[in-house]
Amino acid sequence: MEWKITDGLTDYDEAVAFMEARAAAIAAGEAEECVWLLEHPPLYTAGTSARREDLTDPDRFPVYDSKRGGQYTYHGPGQRVVYVMLDVGRRGHDVRRFVQQLEEWVIAALAEFNIRGEIREGRVGVWVRRDDKPRTITGKPAEDKIAAIGIRIRKWVSFHGISINVEPDLSHFSGIVPCGITEYGVTSLVDLGLPVTMADVDVALRRSFDQVFEGTQPD
Repeated sequence: MEWKITDGLTDYDEAVAFMEARAAAIAAGEAEECVWLLEHPPLYTAGTSARREDLTDPDRFPVYDSKRGGQYTYHGPGQRVVYVMLDVGRRGHDVRRFVQQLEEWVIAALAEFNIRGEIREGRVGVWVRRDDKPRTITGKPAEDKIAAIGIRIRKWVSFHGISINVEPDLSHFSGIVPCGITEYGVTSLVDLGLPVTMADVDVALRRSFDQVFEGTQPD
């Protein structure tokens, strides 16, 4: 498997073109799997379930229609985007389990910084409880989203992937309703008080990948 890290900011259309070409090559048996770590300039993407009313500031940043699952999300500097071009067919033909593994991967990486990431039924992504914040309007404990997940599968090969908020400008999320959820907020590792760098996150992701995906490696 190739681990690809790109410094600077990667154009979104260029990233999609690379992913689609690589996924097709993997499906054809002409290329190895790839995990690509990068950052994008500020932009919004609309997944296949996006509702137009959730784009509250359409003129703020470029908006891209994405073929991944999910609703609106933000990408920008300070956020580690992880594109996963993996052969799901050769890893068990189980898309639901694959998504669970992506969630477990994020949670394992966050645990290396003593952050407890959690999954919530009906809320896509990875969340952290914020006992330092007031309860929500419905009286529930405050929680913030720290990572988003959205993939596409074509010919049993995945592309798109996950994003983890390391130190993005959190105000940039205000131009959308992230994943259609209004009751909860968005946070980052630095917002939680951790002086974590992108390189630190990359090391944690690399180290935890094999722990989570061991046993589902391609034959």
